[in-house]
Amino acid sequence: MTEERNNAQQELDSQREAETVEEIFAEKDASEQSGNIPAQEEEQEDSTEQKIAELESKLEEADNRYLRLQADFDNFRRRSRIELEASAKYRAQNIITELLPAIDNFERALKMDVDNEQAKSLKQGVEMVYRSLLDALKNEGVEAIDAVGKEFDPHLHQAVMQTEDETYGPNIVVEELQKGYMLKDRIIRPAMVKVNQ
Repeated sequence: MTEERNNAQQELDSQREAETVEEIFAEKDASEQSGNIPAQEEEQEDSTEQKIAELESKLEEADNRYLRLQADFDNFRRRSRIELEASAKYRAQNIITELLPAIDNFERALKMDVDNEQAKSLKQGVEMVYRSLLDALKNEGVEAIDAVGKEFDPHLHQAVMQTEDETYGPNIVVEELQKGYMLKDRIIRPAMVKVNQ
């Protein structure tokens, strides 16, 4: 009886397997006829292509953002270097600007005529201090602007008067009323001049 039971069980299992295999083939045939499998594969391919396109666009955007940041950083570094160089180059500009009126006063004092020995020695002392100041300014890169006999240049000269002098050509500086100074390539104070018409 057990053997019959086993045989019956095996037959039942074989039948179930056959039915399952038939169902699978039937479903496959039905789906092939209706075109579901290729449609699903196309949908998967389309969604995969969309994901790839999205990822590529995100990567390109990230690359562009990186390149912009790199360019901004390079520009910042270059500007900082230029500002630092300018700061070192013109570090003495403020003190020089403050000293110019004192130098003007020294020049006025040196133009005075003296008649006794005590005044002459005082004038010599003033002249020594004046030359020391000019040497210190020269060491920092300060130079006086040449004016008399030169053609008027509005960048270097400030015309405060005009005159008619036949010994000079037109637009030539005839007289310097106040010296002008340059620090390296920067004008600190333009020369105040009288210009021939």
